[in-house]
Amino acid sequence: MKAVIYARYSSDNQREESIEGQIRECTEYAERNDITVLCSYIDRALSARTADRPEFQRMIRDSEKGLFDIVLVWKLDRFSRDRYDSAHYKHILKKNGVKVLSAKENISEGPEGIILESMLEGYAEYYSAELSEKIHRGQKENALKCKSNGGNIPLGYMIGPDRTLVIDPLTAPLVTEIFTRYDEGETLTEIVHSLNQRGLKTSKGCEFRVASIGPMLKNRKYIGEYRYKDVVIPDGVPAIIEVDLFGRVQERLAKNKKAPAHYKATDEYLLTTKLFCGTCERMMAGESGKSSSNGVKHCYYKCGGAKRKLGCKRKALKKEWIERAAVLVTVNRVLKDEEIDRIADAAVALQAKEDPTLPALNQQLSDCEKAIENMLNAIQMGILTESTKERLEQLEVQKKDLKLSILQAQIARPRYTKPQIVDWISRFKYGNVNDPNYQRQIIDTFINAIYVFDDKLAFTYNFHDGTETITLKEIEAAFGSDLSQVAPP
Repeated sequence: MKAVIYARYSSDNQREESIEGQIRECTEYAERNDITVLCSYIDRALSARTADRPEFQRMIRDSEKGLFDIVLVWKLDRFSRDRYDSAHYKHILKKNGVKVLSAKENISEGPEGIILESMLEGYAEYYSAELSEKIHRGQKENALKCKSNGGNIPLGYMIGPDRTLVIDPLTAPLVTEIFTRYDEGETLTEIVHSLNQRGLKTSKGCEFRVASIGPMLKNRKYIGEYRYKDVVIPDGVPAIIEVDLFGRVQERLAKNKKAPAHYKATDEYLLTTKLFCGTCERMMAGESGKSSSNGVKHCYYKCGGAKRKLGCKRKALKKEWIERAAVLVTVNRVLKDEEIDRIADAAVALQAKEDPTLPALNQQLSDCEKAIENMLNAIQMGILTESTKERLEQLEVQKKDLKLSILQAQIARPRYTKPQIVDWISRFKYGNVNDPNYQRQIIDTFINAIYVFDDKLAFTYNFHDGTETITLKEIEAAFGSDLSQVAPP
């Protein structure tokens, strides 16, 4: 029998060590019952009240391949704490010839076992719901008394003896300094740089970052407001910042949000390392500059040879125009049904050639089986010695190990069918060509290189014989042209 182990711990009161314990006890159970363990699926800090667990779902999908017969869990509540989810996924596993076994709960195969399993699952669901209810009730009571419910303690506070927040006399002045400096016009970057230069640390003991200062300036605890879910209590904690100062800071934050700092306005050149000059074959790199007449920013790609004055006269190309043209050409002229079908056939064939591990293991298994057959033929002819017996035992162990390695390789490297590949590629046909994310997906997935000539663009794609040449006149006719405005400022 072949099995996989499923282990899980939730985020309430368990730690990484519980995974090790589950796997150890499941492995011991497998050894006692002559079960071969292929691999383990592990979900960390995820509740079993939901089936939306990545490794759990991968295990269910892998069960369709027929590579294992058993899902081994420490206890049934590791599999699920919801009776309906448990029944649903056990039904799927059963259709795939796989059953769920508990290493710690001795459940028989007969009617009694069905009743016991149902009781255990029901109790697990009841325990989970009751525990959640108790936790929420306790947290609500804490909130009504303005007590801490755990989590990060804001800079400037510490936990008092009765679990309420009290002002930390060492760090509270730093909070006032940060609010005051931002109110007086300093940027977040300047404040962060100054704090780190002085060797100051956050409440977690880390260096300050812009991402940690921003939320801090919005935290209403600093004006005395206690908030936990739907419980809001004014003056529930001692205030560090005056209300007027806090209000001015919020106004400046809102203003800066509408006019974000210039360092955020970075340009992404999607064709970097993919765009080449057709004349000198040097790479065309992204650049930007502002017009001297009106200060408008222009982004473009420029040939390295032309930039360094190495004899190439290639003109710069406007960034938006060439990136949009690259996407439109690929979608309209390459992503056609017959081309997608051909790519899918090539991808299916490539899967068999791409990884030499499985063919090598299969060949070793074939050689091992032939050697065993030869040994058995020798025994039938009366050739039986201690060496013959020892060699036969070695071959049987080798055969078992090779079969196990093959199954593990098949699980680790899933294979995709032609319909799956066709469906995945076809999704790219219907995106928004003006969406930068869609443009990035098309360029990264399909385009290998683009060569720019005076009168045409030559595309090479990431699949066999994937080449396409299109004249600039065709592009102008189909997509419009900005070629008269592509020179850099």
